[in-house]
Amino acid sequence: MTEKLDHRFLEAINENLGIVHKVLRVYFQDAHDREDVLQEMMYQLWRSYPCFDGRSKFSTWMYQVCLNTALTMKRNQKRKKFESLSWAHYEIAAEMPENKEEAINLLLDAIAFLSPLNKAIVLLYLESMSYEEIAAIVGLSRSNVSVRLVRIKKELETQLKEKIKSINNVNT
Repeated sequence: MTEKLDHRFLEAINENLGIVHKVLRVYFQDAHDREDVLQEMMYQLWRSYPCFDGRSKFSTWMYQVCLNTALTMKRNQKRKKFESLSWAHYEIAAEMPENKEEAINLLLDAIAFLSPLNKAIVLLYLESMSYEEIAAIVGLSRSNVSVRLVRIKKELETQLKEKIKSINNVNT
């Protein structure tokens, strides 16, 4: 019986593995941190899988577990006294993105500057989740999600304009 559960769990995880990598990319710039958190996310998903009751989509549940794990790990990182500061997320590309992948990376870099809760909201929004689904995952009301998204979009627009302006100044 547990073998059947194990197989279903692994199948569902593999179908939605992109969720894990998106959350990792948004919250952790350092590759070593991402590796550590990836293992913790997989452990938390496995540990809490028996509690998944199917009332929501598996992907919604998976986002919730991964986001909670990422936020917990981020909080724990901040508590470490002598942790070295990574400046990787402050670097700006030397030229305008020429392709879609570069543009996405520029957006993800801008998202990295948002607060942890706003990161979660925009990540779920970019996954085309409804305001109701986002609200259920992050624990806010639908209207609060709506208001926050308007503010987040303005903040991202400002950051992207500044980055593009900075890139253009460097190139001239």
